Amino acid sequence: MIRIEVLGPGCINCLRLERETERAVELARVEAEVRKVSDYAAILAYGVLSTPGLVIDGRVVSVGRVPSAGEIAGWLAEAAGQTVGS
Repeated sequence: MIRIEVLGPGCINCLRLERETERAVELARVEAEVRKVSDYAAILAYGVLSTPGLVIDGRVVSVGRVPSAGEIAGWLAEAAGQTVGS
């Protein structure tokens, strides 16, 4: 199971990133757990200074923007060791 963390205090873009991430999980057809992280100390522990941030299996993949569901699905497929749509 892929572990995904959406980093941010709950702003509009953080909520958009969470929605795009949920869509990406469906697109990539992977088993994943999506968790919201709003604790500033936990966010800073990843070295993220600009939210929203996205972490997949402990690796920061995006900071300060909302990537598309397709882009996130690509990262998820990579984390799962597959190509998108397999």
